[in-house]
Amino acid sequence: MISYAKLKNKARVFRALTGLSLRGFETLLPAFEAAWENYIWEHNIQSKNRKRQYGGGRIPQLVNLEEKLVFILVYFRLYPTQEVQGFLFGISQGQANEWIHKLTKVLNTSLGYQKQLPERKAHNMEQLLGACLSLEFFIDGTERPIWRPKDKEKQKTHYSGKKKRHTVKNNIISDRRGKVLYLSNTYEGKKHDKKIADEEEYRFPQGSHLWKDTGFQGYEPEGVTTHQPKKKPRNAELTSEEKETNRAISKERVAVEHHIGGVKRSKIVHDIFRNRKAGYDDLVMETASGLHNLRIDERQLAA
Repeated sequence: MISYAKLKNKARVFRALTGLSLRGFETLLPAFEAAWENYIWEHNIQSKNRKRQYGGGRIPQLVNLEEKLVFILVYFRLYPTQEVQGFLFGISQGQANEWIHKLTKVLNTSLGYQKQLPERKAHNMEQLLGACLSLEFFIDGTERPIWRPKDKEKQKTHYSGKKKRHTVKNNIISDRRGKVLYLSNTYEGKKHDKKIADEEEYRFPQGSHLWKDTGFQGYEPEGVTTHQPKKKPRNAELTSEEKETNRAISKERVAVEHHIGGVKRSKIVHDIFRNRKAGYDDLVMETASGLHNLRIDERQLAA
C-alpha cells in the first residue's frame, strides 16, 4: 500500500509516483492544508445538511494531510482506474471516487493560493502578460482524447478530424520560462484553434511578440508582432529562403510543445479521459497546468 511514510525516503520513486520532488511537495503542503481546512469549514462544519458533528463516525484511511496530498498527486500522475487507485491506498472503489473528486478541488485551490494556476478570463490577460519581464509569448491548441460520447450530436462536435478521434480542446499561452500563463475554456475537439482565440478575444500588451503555428493562420492581434511558418502555396513550392525562415521559426515555436508536454506529464490529461462528471475535464486541465507551473518554479529555485 502506498503511503507518505514509505515514500519520503525514496526521492526518485516519490517523483515518479507523484510528479513532484520532495521539495516541491513540501512547498505545496502548507497551501494544501489551508485549502483542506477551508473545504471542511465550507462543506462540513457550516453545512446545513449535516446530521452529526464533524469528526464523528469511522476514522478515514487517509488521515494525514500528507496521505491526502500523495493520494491525489498519484491519481493525476498515473491516472489508474478507481479500483486500482483504491487498492493502492487500501480503500474501496466508492471511497476512491469520493476522495478523488473532493481532493481535486482542494488541490486546485491550494495551487491557486500559491498563484500557480493559469489565468482563465481573457479580459484579465493583458494586465497579467504586461507584468512579464519579456513580452514574448507562445500560443497553441492542445487536444485530449475522450471516450466516444453516446449522444450522436456530441459525437459530431467532439470528433477531431486532425486526431481522428473524439477529443476536447484548450488553447494555452505560455512564456519563455515555460509557465502556462493563460488557459482557455475547454471546448469540443471539432472547434478550430483560431476560432477559440477569436471568440475569447485575447488582448496582448502593446509591443508583444507572439509565436504561433499554422492553426492560427490569419490571427493577427492588434499591436502584436506575430511569427508563423509560411504555408506551402497550392500547386507551388516554397523557396529555399522561405524554407529556411520556416525552420528558424519552428525552432523557436517548438518550445510551446515542450510546455504542453510538461502539463501532460500528468497522465490524467494525456490518456483517454474516463471521468463523466460535468466540468471535471476542465478542472483537471487547469490543475495539471498549475502543477506544471509549480515544477517550473521549483526547477528555477534549485538552479
